Amino acid sequence: MTDDLRGLSPAGDLRDARDLSSPDDLGAKLTELARRHGITGAVIAFSRGGTVVEAATGVLNTRTGCPATPDSLFQVGSIAKTWTATLIMQLVGEGRLSPDQTVRSVLPGFALGDEDVAASVTIRQLLTHTAGFEGDVFIDTGRGDDAVEKLVALLSGTPQLFPPGAMWSYNNAAYCVLGRIVEVLRDMPYSTALRTHLAAPLGLTHLATGADEAILYGTAVGHAGGEPVPVWSLMRSNEPAGSSLAMRARDLLSFAHMHLRGGLAENGARVLPEELAVLMREPQIRLPDLCRPSSWGLGWELREWEGGIVAAHDGSTPGQVASLLTVPEAGVAAVLLTNGGDPGPLVTGLLQPMVEEFAGVRAPAPPVPPAEPLPVDIARYTGRYLSDVVAWDVTADEAGSLWLTATPLGVMAEHGGAQRFRLARLRDDTFLFAEPQGGTHTAVAFVGGERIGFLHTGRANPREELPADPMR
Repeated sequence: MTDDLRGLSPAGDLRDARDLSSPDDLGAKLTELARRHGITGAVIAFSRGGTVVEAATGVLNTRTGCPATPDSLFQVGSIAKTWTATLIMQLVGEGRLSPDQTVRSVLPGFALGDEDVAASVTIRQLLTHTAGFEGDVFIDTGRGDDAVEKLVALLSGTPQLFPPGAMWSYNNAAYCVLGRIVEVLRDMPYSTALRTHLAAPLGLTHLATGADEAILYGTAVGHAGGEPVPVWSLMRSNEPAGSSLAMRARDLLSFAHMHLRGGLAENGARVLPEELAVLMREPQIRLPDLCRPSSWGLGWELREWEGGIVAAHDGSTPGQVASLLTVPEAGVAAVLLTNGGDPGPLVTGLLQPMVEEFAGVRAPAPPVPPAEPLPVDIARYTGRYLSDVVAWDVTADEAGSLWLTATPLGVMAEHGGAQRFRLARLRDDTFLFAEPQGGTHTAVAFVGGERIGFLHTGRANPREELPADPMR
């Protein structure tokens, strides 16, 4: 432990930072916040310059009472997309791929709802979430090694939401296609490629790509409402997008620091060419105004903080949430893994302040609704915005306030019912949930110029026809 690693004050801010010669202080703060916000179990880990500080609290499963420890495995959810992107860039480094070649040059039978797009969409557009087709395709194609192959074959009817490259819209299915490209060029299942080309050279010892491997370790079970969720993971068909990858927090740090060291593992193994590790963190597309100034690289979200860029990714699976923050210029990485409750206050009250303290950066202040409500052109926004997994209905009450009702569809309907939120206009076409969720006000953006065509929630949800009566 180096002398310049300091912890947080008991109040959770940056005043009177204390020396973290032991993880006890970090563990005490983690435990305090976890109890306050109903977290079932959590592990936090931070590293800079090879020094790792980690702590755990809570339990892995309320039915067994098994305690969470730094050696516990948690699912990392969509953070696995950075692993998939890395597997793709390894192939680029070997001269077997180019980011700008078409998907069909590797997968000749690739099909989408729009034939022209299927013939022209590129690997770069998949990596940057700009391919424009419906991205939430959750179909269980079984647990066999052909699960990803089968899912990609089922994309032939997937609708195109906007022209490729026109907009950023988070796309799970795009990463499943990338995973299939890895399978074809490596001639092995995705999970085997991940173990062979990432986990092994990184020297990782505690990692699972499915439940049959996870059971060999102390592994977290997702929770909702204080009870274990009925499934351990999502379907294997979405494995390259992050449906089931689980690991220790420190092993995720090892992966992150490989990127920060220009593709070199801690053991000196060359995992990725340096120029490609740098390229992955170069901005490719600007995100809509969702109150988190960001662009997207090749697999990384690039958040614009005061003092520097934070390369990051979040992830969630049923009952589990993960966050990874890295500051490349400072060589700092931090991970939070949780399995139930509201992790938002742990991110803003512990994970972010640690990164701010040790990397010399500062996160933007979270947005809040204006003290005086801004005027709203009701007809401009009201209507139904629809994806394959959620129907978003924007309506107005008699007082002129906008309301957003989110109704899960398909497989997502199994995980909860409709929710209703009052909206407050922040600026231009960006709105906030008027009441905070987990201490912060969620942002949504209406996109489309003079006539709004999409409600952007991180996904671009296309608008149906205007309602006959917006006051409904």
